Amino acid sequence: MMLKGSKPNQFDNWVCVMERGTEYEVQMAKNYLSNINIPSNILSKRDSSYSLNIGEMSMVYLYVPKEFEKAARMALQELSQSEEDENSEEDEDS
Repeated sequence: MMLKGSKPNQFDNWVCVMERGTEYEVQMAKNYLSNINIPSNILSKRDSSYSLNIGEMSMVYLYVPKEFEKAARMALQELSQSEEDENSEEDEDS
């Protein structure tokens, strides 16, 4: 089977709210959503038999049920903003 680009797969009643090149980032987001009672699932296109970390064969996606999409996107935006704030504070302390 050939891959058709790095677009997330389509699943009924689920929507992709995040795509990253590392499972670590997506797992952190999944944990964050879980803490605020938003269900999510990870789909990894990473081939565990190879150490690929670039391109379409390494993408990791985070899905939530459609009814949670808006809340999940807002929560992930807040998470991203808080991480940026922490990074800028660390830069100032250096």
